[in-house]
Amino acid sequence: EADAANRGKDRFLAVLSHELRTPLNAILGWARLLRGGHLDDPQRARAIEVIERNAQLQTQLVADLLDISRIAAGKMELERSPVDLVLVVREALEVVAADAEGKQLTLVTSLDPAAGEVVGEARRLQQVVLNLLLNAIKFTPEGGRVEVRLERHEASARLTVADTGEGIEGALLPR
Repeated sequence: EADAANRGKDRFLAVLSHELRTPLNAILGWARLLRGGHLDDPQRARAIEVIERNAQLQTQLVADLLDISRIAAGKMELERSPVDLVLVVREALEVVAADAEGKQLTLVTSLDPAAGEVVGEARRLQQVVLNLLLNAIKFTPEGGRVEVRLERHEASARLTVADTGEGIEGALLPR
């Protein structure tokens, strides 16, 4: 069991280092191009946009890590209040719109206002929606499609994020 836990930790650290390195490489690459002084105005604007987006992504990854630590320690506390899910999903869609556009993805949304409010923590719910959308965008090939659907389902709300990406291998789903 200790060996299995150790292997799991090693896999986690490998994935984590990759996820942290990816936005950092983009930040460093564009910063070097800016420093070189050979970019025209549109390229400089693009460089700043990419640097900012990747810095935000890295900040979110670090925040997620801290959350994992709090959850493992049993110290995660949620500040529950009524949350408008349509607003949460719309705001998350705005955050990822440029990434989807950059990969020429079609974003299809169907947000039912009847999904209504739920009790939860808006920031955490948006974090979940953002993670789902970012993964869908990341793993959907250029020119693909990402569909986001929010609907009322019995006494609950149901959010579905579907994409035309390859998907997760069946054997890995239980993990």
